[in-house]
Amino acid sequence: MSESPQKEPDEFDEIVGAETDRDPDLAVIEAGSRTLRTQSGPPQGDGVPSRPADPELERALREVEAELAGRWPETKLDPSLVRVEALMDILGSPQRAYPSIHITGTNGKTSTARMIEALLGAFELRTGRYTSPHVQSITERISLDGAPISAERFIETYRDIRPYLDMVDASQEHRLSFFEVLTGMAYAAFADAPVDIAVVEVGMGGTWDATNVIDAGVAVIMPISLDHTDRLGTTPEQIATEKAGIVKQDATVVLAQQPVEAASVILKRAVEVDATVAREGMEFGVLSREVAVGGQLLTLRGLGGEYPDVFLPLYGAHQAHNAAVALAAVEAFFGVGSEHARVLDLDTVRTAFASVTSPGRLEVVRRSPTVVLDAAHNPAGARAAAEAVTEAFAFSRLIGVVGASGDKDVRGVLEAFEPIFAEVVITRNSSQRAMDADELAAVAVEVFGAERVQVEPRLDDALEAAITLAEEEGEYAGAGVLVTGSVITVGEARLLLGRG
Repeated sequence: MSESPQKEPDEFDEIVGAETDRDPDLAVIEAGSRTLRTQSGPPQGDGVPSRPADPELERALREVEAELAGRWPETKLDPSLVRVEALMDILGSPQRAYPSIHITGTNGKTSTARMIEALLGAFELRTGRYTSPHVQSITERISLDGAPISAERFIETYRDIRPYLDMVDASQEHRLSFFEVLTGMAYAAFADAPVDIAVVEVGMGGTWDATNVIDAGVAVIMPISLDHTDRLGTTPEQIATEKAGIVKQDATVVLAQQPVEAASVILKRAVEVDATVAREGMEFGVLSREVAVGGQLLTLRGLGGEYPDVFLPLYGAHQAHNAAVALAAVEAFFGVGSEHARVLDLDTVRTAFASVTSPGRLEVVRRSPTVVLDAAHNPAGARAAAEAVTEAFAFSRLIGVVGASGDKDVRGVLEAFEPIFAEVVITRNSSQRAMDADELAAVAVEVFGAERVQVEPRLDDALEAAITLAEEEGEYAGAGVLVTGSVITVGEARLLLGRG
């Protein structure tokens, strides 16, 4: 990628010298024509739909969810694209009907996807976005023009492709998985809309992820750290090898800051397929950021030049880095840095970023006391969340509510939050993968000490206990509550607190 001639290289030294192992945010956690999209304006709300009010529609949606749940769970990774490729073939290759931006990495994928979607929509492109997991409703995973598809459309899409699912199931050794079917639904819905561009987040990994049947012109690789080590590898190099599989021939790779060993694997893959690389800290990055009311004010360095005074209504340095990656990805899609070197329209970029939401990512859902939700579920995400809470909120005392999955590094998550939690209420969510509350509490006692740990197995009781602790009078009048540990925990807390 060429750099803007407007600035001397030494003005970018601060970005070049940035740490390559910065703590990223987590991972967890939507047709009309282009003219209609322009007339309707940007989507309103936070993009998290509630359950259908119509009993018949709710029943039909639950039937679809039950059929999907009867398949392999999305956490089961099978290193094969055979089934999903067979599905795409029988559907007429809908994933080839539009260009795409493909996003992988350990943390930050969904927030970055939402930023990319907002930018593309602001430039009057019809967008389809596919992300996972969902915070509250399965329909969140498939979005058109910045909003989740309706329950009616979700059901209709499933019913349209169901006969083809049966055909593929009958021809394969194993049935299509939950995630493979959802991926097929997303690609079919995007082609049917039709969209101008799809923004696609991998489910897990890259090379063998079901989403990797697309041939994306822009591949985005977010920061890589250790997660899903039982499936993807136990070192950054091994995980990076799997994730680098989304980089296709002659594509552009937008590379967030990485551990050196991960970056070297990705750069090697780029050389093998003649891909062009834009690196955070070199070709683009965050020039400056300052905390602002409701978020932060940024100056971003893009592939074509500077974008000053960009307001981002999200908290934390990690979200500023996500914004820089999103901007570079959209610039790359528009040919900035390869075909020409100029900034995108600044007012449009500012408008887009100001409209971004990312539910469950340091999301304030209540005041007096303030309750914040963050779906951090691995140590890197937890460290980023802890730093962001400390920076953005002046809590005199912070109570944690933690419910985690049993297959995660729960000790690492708890250790990341230990310095900022005065007390922690241990709980569990309704998922079968949830860690037993007493088992999680035993780890918490080792990290926090018994006097700082309370156990409430029911999430509603845990929220009530934490809010009661935060409402204590006297020196703790400025206390708050942070609910974290899992996308599922955050989604269920969101419903209990009336957001959905």
